[in-house]
Amino acid sequence: MRNSLPSKAEMEEGRQTVFFQIANGNERQACSLKTKFQTQQQASRYLRQNWNRIEKMARDCLARRCFENGQINLVMV
Repeated sequence: MRNSLPSKAEMEEGRQTVFFQIANGNERQACSLKTKFQTQQQASRYLRQNWNRIEKMARDCLARRCFENGQINLVMV
């Protein structure tokens, strides 16, 4: 757990994107989630805490074949 405030550089990073993969048969499907969080740590924590919902959205995109450059891109609103 963080004991200090984010540094100025971390605060200027802006919206963070986390990357992950889901299994697709014998293959792996690359995915990304663009978040509203300022730091990578916050974005990663969000991904872990909401994994079931995010994985379902990614699998729905996989079923609908919603790819962009071979990757599933999700955006947090």
